[in-house]
Amino acid sequence: MNDIADDCMDAGGTTPRMGKIESRLEQRSAVTELIPHTGDMVLLERIIDYDEQGLTAELVVRGDGLFGDDQTVPAWAGIEYMAQAIAAYVGVKARQANEPIRMGFLLGTRRYNSNVAAFKVGATLTIRVNKIMQDDGLGVFDCRIQGEGVDVAANLNVYRPPLNNT
Repeated sequence: MNDIADDCMDAGGTTPRMGKIESRLEQRSAVTELIPHTGDMVLLERIIDYDEQGLTAELVVRGDGLFGDDQTVPAWAGIEYMAQAIAAYVGVKARQANEPIRMGFLLGTRRYNSNVAAFKVGATLTIRVNKIMQDDGLGVFDCRIQGEGVDVAANLNVYRPPLNNT
């Protein structure tokens, strides 16, 4: 297959390999292959870890004005960071199943708790998403963002239409 799915499969190509994703995925360009975003909307920089229940990603808060200014990004932007980590998780699963990367939808969030009002530009943040439930296109994920002095948690509800409707 010679793509991202290869990096997440065992030598036989049939069973997901748990643990660290190969260095190829630890690059921003590889993240772009997993999520249906392009250009400046790709906020994640690298995938750190993947397992059957979730994914861990990392980013450096950007001061490009997309969500904030050159000093801070409002903490509510963490919802997008979490949503992109979920998209990357679903993207890895799609590649393993030889399915295309396709659009999903953020339906909402519950209990978004942040100990900060904003993220400092230049701060490194780690995003972990864990699948609570995924059935018939609907999913619920427990999400956490952590960094120096940052602790954010939420549950995100997402939907991905069936493959034959795309």
